[in-house]
Amino acid sequence: MLPSLSPQRRRLVIGTVVLALVVVVVIVVTVVVRRGPPVEPVAQDEPGPVLLVPGFGGSTAALEVLAADLESAGRDVTIVPARGAGTGDLEVRAADLGRAVDAVLDETGEPSVDIVGYSAGGVVLRLYVADLGGGSTVRRAVTLSSPHHGTDLAALAVSFGSETCPEACQQLAPDSDLLRELNAGDETPEGPGWVALWTEDDKTVVPPTSGELEGALDYAVQSVCPDLVVGHPDVPRTPAVVAMVESALGAGDPVEPGPEVCAADLSR
Repeated sequence: MLPSLSPQRRRLVIGTVVLALVVVVVIVVTVVVRRGPPVEPVAQDEPGPVLLVPGFGGSTAALEVLAADLESAGRDVTIVPARGAGTGDLEVRAADLGRAVDAVLDETGEPSVDIVGYSAGGVVLRLYVADLGGGSTVRRAVTLSSPHHGTDLAALAVSFGSETCPEACQQLAPDSDLLRELNAGDETPEGPGWVALWTEDDKTVVPPTSGELEGALDYAVQSVCPDLVVGHPDVPRTPAVVAMVESALGAGDPVEPGPEVCAADLSR
């Protein structure tokens, strides 16, 4: 067929075929990269060590309250610090989380871990499971007020430039490449049991419903405790929310807890 075509027409046909092949290759490579390594099933009835992942900026103050409560309940807890100022590439932080998981598994000899990601830490957790093999090591994946679909505050900050909005901030804008790719397929990759908690009073993750995660046990804390007022900074240290996290990390299948958690305290 090609020899019968004029040189100009032949170049057009060849160019079209090459372009189509390039597109196919890009699509295949993208799917393979996003799918990550093969997943081995994680036993859901054997709670393991707990890792806590802080949010943007890396502050661990609120997570220390949650860590202390989980430790008092007999859990082995590690807070995974964010490198630098905690405002850098979330994919780098996901790799750091992977190394922390490996270290805990080596130290404890346990087959899996539970991970709680607060705020941007929940996005870091999802990146680890989706792209870096975390589906084979994480039994329970819990996110707390995480901007899974971005936050309008980051979008506003982006408009003022990189000094106001460093890399992690840019990645948390609703239309960022990172979030678009992360949410393009299954928002809850196989392996862990997923739980997403968020608060209707959030003024950092805007809108608060960005904390929802398709495929997870997903609920606002106010759906359990209608009178509870809790802003973004206080989520990990609010007694009722801590009780919800404890429930989510239990040996049984995660379920939305009853109103008894609303009277929880941290005095034990």
